[in-house]
Amino acid sequence: MFIAALFTIAKLWKQLTCPTTDEWIKKLWYRYTMKYYSATRNNNMGFEGKWMQLKEIMLSEVSQHQNHMFSLIHGRWIQRERLHKNKHGLIQT
Repeated sequence: MFIAALFTIAKLWKQLTCPTTDEWIKKLWYRYTMKYYSATRNNNMGFEGKWMQLKEIMLSEVSQHQNHMFSLIHGRWIQRERLHKNKHGLIQT
């Protein structure tokens, strides 16, 4: 009787099922594509905004180039200004 009850319970009890690998990959793929498209949708910028952003990038590159040229030309002078002696006579930068 006890064994018959166990078999009956085993038939009625639903086994836990794990998703197949294909289902799992599809869920992950869906999640990442939705995240990508929502990010690109929120990042839409008008034509004028793109040109303003490009203009800022170009200006920053030009100013960075000028700063590098100045430091190359006047590099020794800048290095001398940065070096100073501490109270023990050691040179620090």
